Amino acid sequence: MALIGYEWLIVVGILLVVFLWGPKKLPELARSIGLAKKEFEKTKSEFGSFTTVSSTSPVSSTSNEAADESVKIAARNLGIPTEGRTTDAIAKEIADKTAKK
Repeated sequence: MALIGYEWLIVVGILLVVFLWGPKKLPELARSIGLAKKEFEKTKSEFGSFTTVSSTSPVSSTSNEAADESVKIAARNLGIPTEGRTTDAIAKEIADKTAKK
């Protein structure tokens, strides 16, 4: 049976690892890879729960309202009208106006 595609690369890789580290070091290498994967998954799940909590938190909406108010105050100070406009549109106009200075 002939090896097709990337199968031969996997076989060569395994043989290379055995020759470089020897059969006695392979369990230690596998354990290290397993621990690294476990740590990665733990960090990934912690980060995922952090972003979920922060996006549904009532504090988040309060800080968004405070940021919206800050944008409107800055626009008024620059003489930009804010009535009937979204915060994003106002922020874009502030950025455009300050970039021209």
